[in-house]
Amino acid sequence: MSDAVPATVAAPAARRPAAPRKTPPGVIAAKAAAHLLALTPAAILGWQIWQEFSTGQGGLGADPVAEIEHRLGLWALRLLLIALAVTPLRQLTGQAVLLRFRRLLGLYAFFYASLHLAAYLVLDLRGYWTQIFEEIAKRPYITVGFLAWLLLIPLAVTSTQGMMRRLGRLWGRLHQLVYAIAVLAVLHFWWLVKSDIREPALYAGILAVLLGWRLWKRLSKRAPKRPQPL
Repeated sequence: MSDAVPATVAAPAARRPAAPRKTPPGVIAAKAAAHLLALTPAAILGWQIWQEFSTGQGGLGADPVAEIEHRLGLWALRLLLIALAVTPLRQLTGQAVLLRFRRLLGLYAFFYASLHLAAYLVLDLRGYWTQIFEEIAKRPYITVGFLAWLLLIPLAVTSTQGMMRRLGRLWGRLHQLVYAIAVLAVLHFWWLVKSDIREPALYAGILAVLLGWRLWKRLSKRAPKRPQPL
């Protein structure tokens, strides 16, 4: 008897790799708009810097260096808080598509934070970068700000889908550093302001709400459910 498979019996079909999911056109358009909006403050500031150095009328005030540093740092903080607001908004609205914008916003927060640090090194320290270590030791607001930027680096480096797969559960634990980073960023802003603390207090209040929401959701999941009456 022959062991050959009869011609009438079809061999099992080889499994084809799953086709990659196509991003809906609406999401692509929304992401393009998000990129444009996130880059707009940098573009406006770049134009004002050019006008300031070419004509002296860039609208940056009496202390252009301080204004440049302040605006870059402020947008880093704003985008960081907006990124933290994505999860509560998704939970309130049920729109899971909002999560697609969280990484984008976080990377732009790192972008503005890096520009903020670069402006400080180039414009404030005027290239004497080794002084940054003296400043970190002497000024607490620079200490916490620099630490926040350092903690942002591993989050930015591991923001790709490939790193998410490689790190597995460790990825989620690592990215919980964003809560500490946000606290340090608000503290940096608070200690930087010498007199009027209304603006940093506003951002501190927003951060408290965002972190409080997460704490409430976590505690509500752990709370035992009451037995329903028969």
